[in-house]
Amino acid sequence: MRKYTYFEAYLDDFDKIVVYFSKESYGGISNRFYLRDEAENLQELMIRSIEQSGNYNKYLLEAPADLCIGKEYEVVHQFARATVLTYAYITKQERFDEWFAYDGDDLGFRYTKQSTAFALWAPTAARVKLELFFDQRVETYEMKRSERGVFRFMFQGDLDQVSYVYHVRVNGAWRECIDPYGIAATLNSRRSVVVDSANIPSVPLIQTPMNSVCDAIIYETSIRDFTAQEGIGVHYPATFAGFIEENEQTKQTNSCFTYLKELGVTHVQLMPVMDFGSVDEANPEVFYNWGYDPLQWCCPEGSFASERHNPYSRMKELAQLVAHCHHHGLRVNLDMVFNHVYDIHTHALQCSVPYYFFQMNEMGHLSNGSFCGNDVDTKRRMCRHLLLHVTDFLCKTYGIDGFRLDLMGILDIETVNLIYACGRAHNPDFMLYGEGWDMPSFLANDQRASIPNNDKMPNVAHFSDRFRDVVKGKTSDYEVGIKGYCSGDVNLIDVMKNVMLGSCHAIGADALFVHPRNVVNYVECHDNMTCWDKLKECCKEDMREARIRRQLLCIGAVLLAQGIPFLHNGQEFARTKHGKGNTYNDSDEINRLDYQRKNRYQELVEHTKALIKLRKDHFGLRYNDREEVSAHVRVSDIERKVLVYEIDNEQEHLIAFFNPTYEHFTYHLATDYACLYDDTNMNHAISKEAMIPPLSLIVFAHERP
Repeated sequence: MRKYTYFEAYLDDFDKIVVYFSKESYGGISNRFYLRDEAENLQELMIRSIEQSGNYNKYLLEAPADLCIGKEYEVVHQFARATVLTYAYITKQERFDEWFAYDGDDLGFRYTKQSTAFALWAPTAARVKLELFFDQRVETYEMKRSERGVFRFMFQGDLDQVSYVYHVRVNGAWRECIDPYGIAATLNSRRSVVVDSANIPSVPLIQTPMNSVCDAIIYETSIRDFTAQEGIGVHYPATFAGFIEENEQTKQTNSCFTYLKELGVTHVQLMPVMDFGSVDEANPEVFYNWGYDPLQWCCPEGSFASERHNPYSRMKELAQLVAHCHHHGLRVNLDMVFNHVYDIHTHALQCSVPYYFFQMNEMGHLSNGSFCGNDVDTKRRMCRHLLLHVTDFLCKTYGIDGFRLDLMGILDIETVNLIYACGRAHNPDFMLYGEGWDMPSFLANDQRASIPNNDKMPNVAHFSDRFRDVVKGKTSDYEVGIKGYCSGDVNLIDVMKNVMLGSCHAIGADALFVHPRNVVNYVECHDNMTCWDKLKECCKEDMREARIRRQLLCIGAVLLAQGIPFLHNGQEFARTKHGKGNTYNDSDEINRLDYQRKNRYQELVEHTKALIKLRKDHFGLRYNDREEVSAHVRVSDIERKVLVYEIDNEQEHLIAFFNPTYEHFTYHLATDYACLYDDTNMNHAISKEAMIPPLSLIVFAHERP
């Protein structure tokens, strides 16, 4: 933000200095300005223009051609008052990236027992110091500026587990920061730590290939919520280690990882597990937060470690978690928050190269499309470099199978496509999907990685708010009473047909996505009310048993629709947050999984398992391309109330009925059909007539000869 002090100067381009001079000081009038360098030499600056800017006069000055980026300068007005020349909007110029963008792979540290090389990209900095913290002493070293603004230092000796920070002299002030490329840290990320990556166990990938991303069945959960409940037998609750812990009690109660691996899902999506700032790692039990407040993208979160003071603990235990999941056939996707940072003013990216990494206009205003105070600027080449490095590092080190990108619409299309290509280079089954909401950032609409531009991201999927709202009903706090199709509004049947086709055909509504592989179908995630709580609000006339049946209809829609199905943990046993929506910082009592509730709603769990198996067993429910859906999937209805959803291919004719009403229907089948699924047990195993009771989901199939 500009115009805070009486006299300010900004280098906004290679030939342009902008000065703001308050009218409260000398009337804001100066007829001459000078540039003063580190040797106290003065050079008069030509005034291009003067204009009014509120209570300031704004001067546009000609910057000298020999001005050297990274040197310290002051601008002096005719009354001899000086102000620092701030490297500002110049960082947004294409020429800046042409001069300084660095393609090397050695940023951060490179460790051996004999020496450690440090490298920090800080092209606008005048100086950078490296501060090393040994057990009994602190040592500080001046780093040397090298090509493209990279500062370097080589330490001779073994620095394993030695912590460090950088001190960056930029824009006339010293700023302390951790390493933007850091992979380990002390508690609460006060310092980065040198570690030997060879000590992290390798994570083998799952070798059985997926036919397409539509084979995935994603199950979202939180490291903390998954094992935070008391009395479930986990010795390390709310940690990486506790997540995969199994013992006699977990097996006897069929809870935690014992339960997860039997559910039948293919992918576990972990809510943020990379370092975030909203929980005190030394006292995690005092604070609760989902973790959408990133500090570091390559360093795991310390509050999830069993030994929080040991920088290796969090790294080893995350690797062990992924390896254990892979061993049991579960792929692991990470919820990555690339769109903003926790506190821009103290973040390493802002401290090392102010303004560069964040969307900003020429007036110095920060973009706030994320509503978190800042938006990351992924169009900058070194921002892309960092995010691709993060992708490469996480896939290589932890064997990650995919990313869910938080507020993906803040990111630009090219960067998102490059992230996918980077992940796929490590893992042919790498998934990339995210929240493609069209957020009001400074990024141009046609460059946003948002749903309206999904045709430009052929291998990236987007959460479908259309599916969520049509199937379950609107989710915002002031719309909780609005029903969806499965909660009873049969007027939505045409749009329901649209979403069951992957929202990629103009039936009932415009096509929203190009292919079913571009859509993630869901009715519940960590945001907003749970599906169960929503049904209690919009279906108050229903008895509990009726709400259970509606919950199952919603789950059935997710698991049978074309596209990528997504379940939120506990959705399959009517998870409740007691009517609360955005519980990101509420409490463990509200957010943790309740495994007693799983036992109470065991029938719902078993039906979910059956539907998961049904999806896996019938490839017609998992078409990847729009053309396949056009050729083999049909939708119709019975009396404009019951949805009839058919898959007709060379193997079989499968037909599913969704009845969200209190009415009974029958449907005459062409020949004998096998009843694959009946949540009411009203149909015979083989029949020519489908009985469709109230609030039911029925699936029949006939094999082709």
